[in-house]
Amino acid sequence: MCIRDRGPVTVELPDGRVVTSDRMTVAICVCGRSARHPWCDASHRDTRPRRPGEE
Repeated sequence: MCIRDRGPVTVELPDGRVVTSDRMTVAICVCGRSARHPWCDASHRDTRPRRPGEE
């Protein structure tokens, strides 16, 4: 799943920190694999495909 927005974008994290993107197009990481969390770095592409019915 990918949530996209046109930036710059500011996000408040659950721990209260606020981060701002330096790009005009951003994707929010929802898989938790990104090294740039909360921004998506496409790390999810390195995982095996899901089978139908898997979450």
